Amino acid sequence: MISISTDKTLLDVTMIHRYLSRDSYWAKNIPLDIVERSIENSLCFGLYKDSLQAGFARVITDYATFAYLADVFILPEHRKQGLSKQLLAYIRDFPDLKGLRRWMLATADAQGLYQQYGFTELSKPERMMEISVPNIYG
Repeated sequence: MISISTDKTLLDVTMIHRYLSRDSYWAKNIPLDIVERSIENSLCFGLYKDSLQAGFARVITDYATFAYLADVFILPEHRKQGLSKQLLAYIRDFPDLKGLRRWMLATADAQGLYQQYGFTELSKPERMMEISVPNIYG
């Protein structure tokens, strides 16, 4: 049975930290205290399969105009089962996130997945700017 929850007390923070710090390409070596702070200050979604956490995502938002989707993953042993699609559909339909003017995310390899949920390349990339600090945790 699959369930998705925003209850942070259910999150397996140790597993989330392990995945992000070891297996992700975007947060290699991220310290545990940074992961804990990011969870504390975000709207988090845990995906559970038979009561064990199999996936995670968090949304950084003001709940009025903007959301940034971050740290989305399904554990390798649970992939190819449609779980990422269930998680993204749940997030995009989440009542507190309806009517936002802008959603953003960054991905190196999952554009096809996110396009299914309305994400596109930047419409006006010349307007977007960033401060990027590669390998900040290295």
